[in-house]
Amino acid sequence: MEGSSSSSSPNERLDFGKMGYGCKHYRRRCRIRAPCCNEIFPCRHCHNEAMNLLSNPRDRHELCRHDVRQVICAVCDTEQQVARVCSNCGVNMGEYFCEVCKFYDDDTEKGQFHCNECGICRVGGQEKFFHCQKCGSCYSVSLRGNHSCIENSMRHHCPICYEYLFDSLKDTTVLKCGHTMHLECFQEMAKHYKYSCPICSKSVIDMTKHWKRIDEEVQATRMPEDYRYKKVWILCNDCNDTTEANFHIVGHKCSHCNSYNTRTIAPPVIPK
Repeated sequence: MEGSSSSSSPNERLDFGKMGYGCKHYRRRCRIRAPCCNEIFPCRHCHNEAMNLLSNPRDRHELCRHDVRQVICAVCDTEQQVARVCSNCGVNMGEYFCEVCKFYDDDTEKGQFHCNECGICRVGGQEKFFHCQKCGSCYSVSLRGNHSCIENSMRHHCPICYEYLFDSLKDTTVLKCGHTMHLECFQEMAKHYKYSCPICSKSVIDMTKHWKRIDEEVQATRMPEDYRYKKVWILCNDCNDTTEANFHIVGHKCSHCNSYNTRTIAPPVIPK
């Protein structure tokens, strides 16, 4: 194999295998030994995927990135303690290396960086992100002072696909209400004309134009005489106000914020 000869120069050996090793998750020149099961895998995601396919649910488990202690060089197969450079052949096992996360990756165009507050490595370029202390995660600088904070909003599962968001490899998005989900799940939701948060039901985009179209439809749809003056109590999902509204088959409009993102509720109990 090219570069494997003992006569190779030190520089050739250091460059050996760049972007040529790894798995579908990462390009790197090492594998990891999982301390939880003592098995060898290309990366922790490969470990987790394999373990989650075990037939016995009791055997399924996930690997914590910080627990990795041993790695195996993909060039010379030497097992050793976690380090950037192989102790035997001198190959750089990852162009990006984080000693805290035991993380290697040759694809530095991702802009990897370690966030001390998150406790993990993230991608996208450190200058493009800030850590929101209340939300407990890194967000785009465009959201600094421009999002609704929810405590530990990223430390839960995507409400659509139910994958854990905090360390997900997929892009995430922050909704107007402050809740988070995968960007691709949000886009899929929009394709099906679902514009309310799956968690709190608030509208996730500006619905003003849509509410005006519903106004026109309500005016154009005349209700039967028996229902023309019927009243119902509604709770607005957008402003959380409780009001009485005219019953209509098309929708019930909040008199406080003009939203049709409402639901009917039982009449309030008046104390005697």
